[in-house]
Amino acid sequence: MASSSSSSRKRPKTLNPHSSSSSSFFSRDSVLEPPSSFIPSSISELLRLIAVVTIAASVAVFCNYLLTSFNQQPQPFCDNGVDFGDFLSDNCEPCPSNGICKDGKLECARGYRKQGKLCIEDRDINAAVKKISEFVEVHLCEAYAQYLCGGIGTIWVQKDVLWTYLDEHHVMEDHHLDESTYAHAKLRAMETVGMLMERRGYSGRSEEFKCSDSLVEHYKPISCRIRQWVLDQALLLVPVCALLVGGILILLKALRRHYLSTRAEEIYNKVCDVLEEHALISRSIGGEGEPWVVVSWLRDYLLSPRERKDPLLWRKVEELVQEDSRLDRYPKMVKGEAKVVWEWQVEGSLSSSGKRKKTKESELTSSGFKDSPSNDQSWGFKAGEPLNC
Repeated sequence: MASSSSSSRKRPKTLNPHSSSSSSFFSRDSVLEPPSSFIPSSISELLRLIAVVTIAASVAVFCNYLLTSFNQQPQPFCDNGVDFGDFLSDNCEPCPSNGICKDGKLECARGYRKQGKLCIEDRDINAAVKKISEFVEVHLCEAYAQYLCGGIGTIWVQKDVLWTYLDEHHVMEDHHLDESTYAHAKLRAMETVGMLMERRGYSGRSEEFKCSDSLVEHYKPISCRIRQWVLDQALLLVPVCALLVGGILILLKALRRHYLSTRAEEIYNKVCDVLEEHALISRSIGGEGEPWVVVSWLRDYLLSPRERKDPLLWRKVEELVQEDSRLDRYPKMVKGEAKVVWEWQVEGSLSSSGKRKKTKESELTSSGFKDSPSNDQSWGFKAGEPLNC
């Protein structure tokens, strides 16, 4: 009984081949097929999945870039003056301009400072170079301009004289530069001056500089520019000035002739009025008075003191009187002196004074100046007596 139970316990259990194959098939299908919740069931879940994947990829790329940047060693600079070819371009950085590269290290030339992998100009040195260049330019151009305008000054200036001039004016102290920086700035300034100015001689201290002709014009005084312009344009200015002066003289002469003609005619009309009124007064008192008037008295009565100094004006009046047949002109002894007198021919004359007076009164009435003493002059005097001013 016991033996049968032990034998039955040791006997292996017989499995059904169909049942084992079916269970393994179901287990493989369960491993290969994803769960139903793995695949998005809607568009919103799909967009959320895409966003998560994109963020994760971006973070991975950024972390990779940071690790690469921190772990990457900077490439050395290629030495100056050595041409290795293109096969070393990936092993070293090309040396930048104004840089001095040696043993893979970069040092900038004097006057430049390092900024990253480049050499840029030093602003302080550039400002000093600009100031020194302007200082030298003013000195050279003012000296040359003084020579061109007054014949006193210097045309060519030696380089060592310019350096002494800069040291005497304390340019280094004014710009707060040390000796090395000042020496470099002075050399660069001289290079700039050499490009702007004319120079001659050999390189070094024996060089001489002169301000250019185009630049010196800006340093000449205005009076010097005008004088030189007049001298340069003399051939054109002389005939133009002659024509201008001639035209002005002709115009002034024409204006004076018109003034003399107009003024003489005005005085002539007054002479006619005086002589006519004088003759009428002499006739009204029975011929007791003299009908004539002394010419010199009449001239002094009608002309102002300034007009008396111009003999041409009264000569024009005398010419008009001689042409008038109503006036008689003859010499006469007055108080023991020989005088020339004028007399109005009353009998048979055609008087126009009344017409002129009426016209004058109408003009004065219309303009409101009828009662003005300067426009309504009375010729009240006795016949044969001198005229009172």
